[in-house]
Amino acid sequence: MPKEIYLVKVGMSMTEGMVSEWYIPDGGAVKKGELVYALETEKVNLDVDAEADGIVKHLVEPGVMLAPGDVVGYIYLDGESVPEGPLVGGAAESPAENAEAEAEPVAAAAQAQPVVATINPAEPSGDGRLKSSPAARRLASEIGVDITRLAGSGPGGRIIERDVEAARGQSASSASVVPMKQAENIHASPLARRIAAERGVNLAAVRGSGPGGRIIQADVEAASSQRGSNVSGAAPSSDSGAQRYLPGQSIPLKGMRRTIAQRMHESLKETAQLSMDMAATMDDAVKLRTQLVKEWEGIAKPTFTDLVIRAVAKALREHPQMNSQFQTDAIELMQEVHVGLAVAVPEGLLVPVIRHADQLTLQEIAIESARLANAAREGTLGLDDFAGGTFTVSALGMFGVNSFTPIINRPQSGILGVNQIYDGLAWDGDTPVKTKQMNLSLTWDHRVLDGAPAAEFLATVVELLSEPYRLLV
Repeated sequence: MPKEIYLVKVGMSMTEGMVSEWYIPDGGAVKKGELVYALETEKVNLDVDAEADGIVKHLVEPGVMLAPGDVVGYIYLDGESVPEGPLVGGAAESPAENAEAEAEPVAAAAQAQPVVATINPAEPSGDGRLKSSPAARRLASEIGVDITRLAGSGPGGRIIERDVEAARGQSASSASVVPMKQAENIHASPLARRIAAERGVNLAAVRGSGPGGRIIQADVEAASSQRGSNVSGAAPSSDSGAQRYLPGQSIPLKGMRRTIAQRMHESLKETAQLSMDMAATMDDAVKLRTQLVKEWEGIAKPTFTDLVIRAVAKALREHPQMNSQFQTDAIELMQEVHVGLAVAVPEGLLVPVIRHADQLTLQEIAIESARLANAAREGTLGLDDFAGGTFTVSALGMFGVNSFTPIINRPQSGILGVNQIYDGLAWDGDTPVKTKQMNLSLTWDHRVLDGAPAAEFLATVVELLSEPYRLLV
């Protein structure tokens, strides 16, 4: 009998999602392990594999918001009949829901026996059939191996770390090694790659409109049609229409954008938010970062935001009221310090979490923040990367911002804005002295703590940044 393809649920917090792209056309044949569709949620984007051979029947169009567990399609054999309409709210104990208790989406789907789909982090591939472990992808990215050209030796032909290690030893002239830029920068769906290959479209010249800036089918078709009959793979001109938004365009409020709109409005409506700025003298911090970039070359490249996160983590331990959540009849002081890092992506804003930040060294924070930021921009974050934040840091200094009013990420009680470093003045007796300074913009929930303790917290952060060598211990 036909087997259902569910809209997979990937965590307790997931309330809706959509098929952003079908990789197998309606009526097309699929084999077990091939990618069927791309799942887009408010936080993560995943590719879903088939767990049966057969013919694919679409029940929904891309872009339709559905609840987890809804049936989005079927896989059937010749001679079998399938329902024509969408089945909303699949079985109460849908296999997709069984996945919610697992931190790793891949492991979760593997335990969901009845469902005909498993979850894999969305990754670009040459032939659209790539199956690889996270460790293998990470190593391939680090050493510049084109993972799409490797044969996997893991279960079901999955590419694992030792396959990448083996490719490392091959000659640079072999087909396994490609320039790092090519392997990392072209982020396209399998269907988009297949169509681009058929039509001779140069993916390097196409701007993606999918999750995380991913190139999807519509982007390739638009690039192909704009060039008319000249399908040579040459880069389109700057006015080729590859820009994401156009004047007069109506942008659907869905997915991440709708979630941001709802939560920011709720945060302002349901909390008593107040903000203040305080300037930190950054001369020693600038010197320390320059020194650490050299010392940690090849290991980590600390940013000023990393220094702020380290200072915030230490200050939260000293000022536990800021590391709290407002309850109906109590203020809960959190036991752990988990610092969220706001990361801008094409669809909006993601806030992955550096867990146990107070227990990490500055170098460990730099490594983890870089991993989370890269994964956010590539659309490969897992739900566990968002879990449990107790305070958030948001940086706009790279845009020349000197002050702003960040909005609290509920149920947290505070958020710190990081601004640009600028040339300021200090006084050495009666003599003005040029210094490097940075404003920090704190927003906190006045229901939880008053202005004086909030200012004391911010002053501690400023003090740590002004004496940055304390961040190394």
